Amino acid sequence: MRTGIFGGTFNPPHTGHVQAAKTAMQENNLDLLIIIPTGFPPHKKLAENTPDPEKRFIMTKNAFNSLHNTEISDIEINSRENNYTIDTVKKIKKKYNNPDIYLLVGTDMFTTIDSWKNSEELLNLVTPVQLNRTVIPVSSSQIREMLPKRKGREFLDDSNYSFIIKHRLYGAKPDFDWLVEKAHQMLDPLRLAHVDACRTEAVRLAERWGADKDDACEAAILHDITKKLDFSQNMCIIAEHGNSSCFYDKKEEKLLHAITGAIVAQSDFGVSDAVANAIKWHTTGRAKMSILEKIIYIADYIEATRTFPGVDILRKAAYENIDQAMIMGLEITVNDLLSRSITPNKSTYEALADLGR
Repeated sequence: MRTGIFGGTFNPPHTGHVQAAKTAMQENNLDLLIIIPTGFPPHKKLAENTPDPEKRFIMTKNAFNSLHNTEISDIEINSRENNYTIDTVKKIKKKYNNPDIYLLVGTDMFTTIDSWKNSEELLNLVTPVQLNRTVIPVSSSQIREMLPKRKGREFLDDSNYSFIIKHRLYGAKPDFDWLVEKAHQMLDPLRLAHVDACRTEAVRLAERWGADKDDACEAAILHDITKKLDFSQNMCIIAEHGNSSCFYDKKEEKLLHAITGAIVAQSDFGVSDAVANAIKWHTTGRAKMSILEKIIYIADYIEATRTFPGVDILRKAAYENIDQAMIMGLEITVNDLLSRSITPNKSTYEALADLGR
């Protein structure tokens, strides 16, 4: 059996890796390709922000699962020692009944193979194959540099990009177009215009008040992602994340999406505590609100699709005195709820008291 071995740190695995492996399989008529992410490579030091081996193993499985006749091996990833190719090859030989092994290596490694541990013995056991990675000329290190700049997702399959953002690996920040696409999939179509307008308003307010525009953008995009869920679905999210004692009840069902939206924003998209809190308090407000929390609360209130009486006055106030705008917005909410015999949430009263009203 013609068996290929493709090892590496896969930090992260990307489309260049996959295309190179696919090409090597075709050109060498391989019956099987074994992908082996390494735990601790002896030839180089892992980058400072490298995820743990288990996470790299998951990403490697995600990246290569579309290739036929391919196996992802944990033979090295579970090792806590340096992983030498000669040792791995011997294990593969034994496990797979002494197959013909084709060792797939990149150009840089191919030229140094003579310096590997027991290289003469190794070359008697395998046929080295130089990988062609020029089709997609990008390296994992380049992608690691791109990810904190909200770039690089085009070199990753969506499952891995989602995984990286969820865990904020490599200091990654989500590409905004990707984040909008994911949020839109979770929203009622009738809510899309509101969310998009809220994003625009939040960024403007952040510019006006010196807040982090990227945080404002993330919070606005995600602030309503659980809005279409019903009461039981929202309560399941709350219970699942260890907050089953949440004080909300059926009468306050419309407020639940702020709580669960913050939970999902962190669990699925890895947002910071600051962004999660801005989502959590965008319906009720609270005492001691951060500037980002105030911005999302107000942006949600005054975005361009809103048409209620007094919205133009509130819009003007938002850019002149954001605390005054908060008071106006909170009082509008209280008066509206009381007019419909609904008791306002206590956090709203606490926010007003904190603002001096």
